[in-house]
Amino acid sequence: MVLSRQFYRRGPSLQDKFPVSFTDVRRRFGFRSISIGRWVTTQERDRAAGLFYEALIDLMTILQGPEILVSLRGTLSFQYGIGGQPGMSAFYDPSARCFSLAKNAGPGSIAHEWFHAFDHYLAAKAFSDTGSEMYASEAWLRNATPVPHPLNDLLFACFRAIMLDEEGHNPSELVKVSIKVDKANSSIYYSEPVELCARAFEAFIQDSSITNNFLVSGSKASEEAKLGLYPSGQQRQRINRVFERYFAYLGKALRAGLDANK
Repeated sequence: MVLSRQFYRRGPSLQDKFPVSFTDVRRRFGFRSISIGRWVTTQERDRAAGLFYEALIDLMTILQGPEILVSLRGTLSFQYGIGGQPGMSAFYDPSARCFSLAKNAGPGSIAHEWFHAFDHYLAAKAFSDTGSEMYASEAWLRNATPVPHPLNDLLFACFRAIMLDEEGHNPSELVKVSIKVDKANSSIYYSEPVELCARAFEAFIQDSSITNNFLVSGSKASEEAKLGLYPSGQQRQRINRVFERYFAYLGKALRAGLDANK
């Protein structure tokens, strides 16, 4: 799939020398580990490495942060072409702090799975009483004890914009539609806070001035989008604004910390 499929990117010109390898990806961003499946051919691996490299640089640029943001301070691992599960093109494993993308169906899922990892990473930073597999979005909805900090206040504003209406008293339209679809499917998936927030993050990334459909796709014209499972209208605009504010503040804080340690 990676070899035959064409991917569209519109973003800043990259000055790095190509081709790049997954070793270059790991060194640039500081991932804890990167693993490639045995059934990924050399040609598939080499093309995927370049696509991942571009996508992660684009993600870093959109989020206005340094490389350590992408790798979550070196705590995050990822797998390509390993651990595929029936019906799942990509998934995040909180017990291993690793996100996995299937060889044939993973592209376009990076933003979604990265946010799962980010959401999980933040739980212990934003709340004082969460378990090891709790996500920050879930902890917020369950009224866990917040850690006072301006960054956490901005994060919680993101969760409010996603899960509550503009007045902040009732479920948002995104939540209502997600519950409706879950009831029709006799399941609980789309309405889970971790999934709501990951889809909202996808929309934020896809609405940026940088376009990369290896990084993200589907928040506008997919079947899920047509069902209303992505933010739309004024809520989408509101979510995008609070995400941009949060990541701009976070990026400045991370860069300041790096500069202080030089």
